[in-house]
Amino acid sequence: MKVLDFPLVRITFWFLAGILFFYYTKISLAISITALIISTIAFLILYFPSRKNKATIPFFGLSTYFTAFFIGGITLLLHTNSLQKSNYIHYQKAFKIPSQITFTLHEKLKSNSFSDRYTALINSIDDKAYSGKIIVNIAKDSTDNSLVIGNRIKAKTTLQTNKSNKNPNQFDYAKYLSDRQIYAQIYCTKTQFKINKIIQKDIWYYSDCLHQRIIHNLEKAHFNAVEMNVALALILGQQQEISADIIQDYQYSGATHILSVSGLHVGFIMLLINFILKPIPNTRKGSFIKLISVLTALSFFAVISGLSPSVLRSVVMFSFLSIGNHLRRTGNIYNTLLVSMLLILLFEPYFLFDAGFQLSYIALFFIIWLQPLLKKLWTPKNKIVVYIWDALTVSFAAQIGAFPLCLYYFHQFPGLFFITNIAIIPVLAFVMIAGIIVMVYAVFDTPPFFLAKILEKSIYLLNEIIHIVASIKSFVILDISFSFYFLISFYVLIFTTIIWFKKPAFLKLAMVLIAIIFVQISFIYTKKETETQKEMIVYNLKKKTIITIRSGKNIALFTNDNLLLKDSKNSTLSSYLVGNFAKIKSVNQLQNLIYYNRKKIFIIDSSGIYDKKIQPDILLLTQSSKINLDRLLTETHPKAVIADASNSNSIQKIWKTTCIKKNIPFHATAEKGYYKLK
Repeated sequence: MKVLDFPLVRITFWFLAGILFFYYTKISLAISITALIISTIAFLILYFPSRKNKATIPFFGLSTYFTAFFIGGITLLLHTNSLQKSNYIHYQKAFKIPSQITFTLHEKLKSNSFSDRYTALINSIDDKAYSGKIIVNIAKDSTDNSLVIGNRIKAKTTLQTNKSNKNPNQFDYAKYLSDRQIYAQIYCTKTQFKINKIIQKDIWYYSDCLHQRIIHNLEKAHFNAVEMNVALALILGQQQEISADIIQDYQYSGATHILSVSGLHVGFIMLLINFILKPIPNTRKGSFIKLISVLTALSFFAVISGLSPSVLRSVVMFSFLSIGNHLRRTGNIYNTLLVSMLLILLFEPYFLFDAGFQLSYIALFFIIWLQPLLKKLWTPKNKIVVYIWDALTVSFAAQIGAFPLCLYYFHQFPGLFFITNIAIIPVLAFVMIAGIIVMVYAVFDTPPFFLAKILEKSIYLLNEIIHIVASIKSFVILDISFSFYFLISFYVLIFTTIIWFKKPAFLKLAMVLIAIIFVQISFIYTKKETETQKEMIVYNLKKKTIITIRSGKNIALFTNDNLLLKDSKNSTLSSYLVGNFAKIKSVNQLQNLIYYNRKKIFIIDSSGIYDKKIQPDILLLTQSSKINLDRLLTETHPKAVIADASNSNSIQKIWKTTCIKKNIPFHATAEKGYYKLK
């Protein structure tokens, strides 16, 4: 690809490599800065000779790339808040006992059944200056929630570290928060904190004020709550109040992307602004006026939508594309795309590990790269058909690009996504344009009743169309096992196929065939790896005891849960099955004795009955069994003791103390997560 000929593209790739390398290796900042200084000195020394002597150009290029590499790494380290001495993570006392914590509310998150949730910035702990971002969980009560972004709050509470996944192959929520520089949460009630009368008025405060004003004016226009929440998601990317059922419908129909602000939303804004400014001649001055108008509109849109990361990504990305278009550099659109990525990652390098960021850029890249090729496959003459065909080719290009990543992260595929896109194109176009007009109007005043109702009914129709498609669940493929090897090999195949399809040649065809072999190798390797693995898992599930024994792809399930004995479908088990390409071969009632890999596992339930003659390798305690553990350990001599989540926390603490005295390893799944025996 000719795009790789541009030096800035190669520099960006090395910058990305630096971020990835430093993320996984955890090199110290001192070593990194030393390496950067050396590479920068080499860059400066080789710069002037390279202009006169061509022999030194390769060495100058290497110094440039290494400098970009270390800039990427150091950028990541500087944005890792846990490495800063002022971060609250270094004040361990606050994690052990209640402390006076002062924080400022920063962003409203999606609430749950029990509490309102916010992100907040720490100001001080026990009157000592500390910094860092946390999640604040405030218990719901009968009183109205009068909190606003910018409120400075003091509460006496304990910092709690983010809980990691306690069962195998589950989404790692602790890592997800850590990549957003959130290392702890607090839980409190409204009676436990004091609110400072002075509000911190920054851009986040004014953004929230605009957002709340829009909601207030929409409510005054008697906008239905369900449709209003969808409108806020569609137009502003605010998904905090949207219901789980509607989100599921959008997922199953393949329309999830329209609920989060992406290129689709920003593209509609750009089209609307350009349409309004169409009478302005496309001269240098006219083009500049259009550019300033687009950039202003995008900035305003980012503010009223809450300045969320996904919004900022899309706005920055399309701002650069607008600038590139203004400069008449349409041939370098890939360059412009990478420059926008470079700028975003310079300010927030952890975006690189965000699924939304990856999907946004890969989808946009494929729209730019593949859509023109798909468009040439058919040239309809009717304008309406042309419009629909263009929209479909854009959708297909984006889906092809995002397909492997979606399977890797979400393990599902909506088979009717193309029907969804055909069905919703006219309605969605109208909703986006009408929605933007209504939202802008709502910033200043209550929208006219008829205008609000038109938008409300349009969204209702959109939801109904999506619900009808989503209800055909036989076309929704769930629980698709997809490994990292598959991800890489599929992208190699997609890229080589498109390169060959654009301009067929024997060498390119050979690359496609090699890519197919690469895919086959990834399947064979995964199959071999899966079939040779054996392990026993004791899961962490409240009030239940679940054990699986895996031999290759086959799993034997042992449980005391009557529902699981009848139907083995369970979200925890599904994650494990999908992650290990496995299937449940047998479901068994839990017995007191299980043998695995020449080890004897003895299970004691609520009855507390056991045989002194049994000398187990592992003792599994369940259902808060009433036993004298000290005597039991003396009589049975187990090598390890496990307590699953069916036991009460208080009794587990007593058992742990007993095992420590006896010098026997104790594993509580509620504390350490699932237990694995190989």
